[in-house]
Amino acid sequence: MTVIVDYGMGNLLSVAKAFDHLGHAVQVSGDPEVVGNADKVVLPGVGAFGACMENLRAAGLVEPLKQQVASGRPFLGICLGLQVLFDRSAERGEHTGLGIVPGEVIRFTETSELRIPHMGWNEIVLKQPAPHLAGIPEGTRMYFVHSYFPVPENGADVAVVTRHGQEFCSAVWRDNVFASQFHPEKSGQLGLRLLDNFARL
Repeated sequence: MTVIVDYGMGNLLSVAKAFDHLGHAVQVSGDPEVVGNADKVVLPGVGAFGACMENLRAAGLVEPLKQQVASGRPFLGICLGLQVLFDRSAERGEHTGLGIVPGEVIRFTETSELRIPHMGWNEIVLKQPAPHLAGIPEGTRMYFVHSYFPVPENGADVAVVTRHGQEFCSAVWRDNVFASQFHPEKSGQLGLRLLDNFARL
């Protein structure tokens, strides 16, 4: 069973509906035991990094999430669910993340020509042949809503990049972990293709 992690934040309903539309059964749960024993895990998220980590810790979900990743079972992070995989974030102070992907999360540098948050449709450039991206062509436009972005320490972890004033990492792939800054559940048919690819792993 694929479990969508409920930690009191995030776009749980839209992600669950997307999988349901594709014909894949999912369970929304904040129970650490359910999350830890899931066949696959989806960690969605909308909001602030610090609040997300506080909620994960309060719900007892930090260790089950780390154990899930360590087990080699498929893991998908979306938006904030990507960012908290990193060591730390500079969003509203310094916050410690899950430490699954080495690196940090930083804010776009705002200028008179660069709108922050980065919101709307933007092209992705594929850097790695992650199975989640099968059938998704170069230059596909995905939907973004964010002011911060990840900076992996290891360039080999970068699966997708996008340009918004500067080129930034918009998805990572490390072993069984794939996570995107964009929202596949809001990105039309090709976004749904990514979710379908994940569900079929």
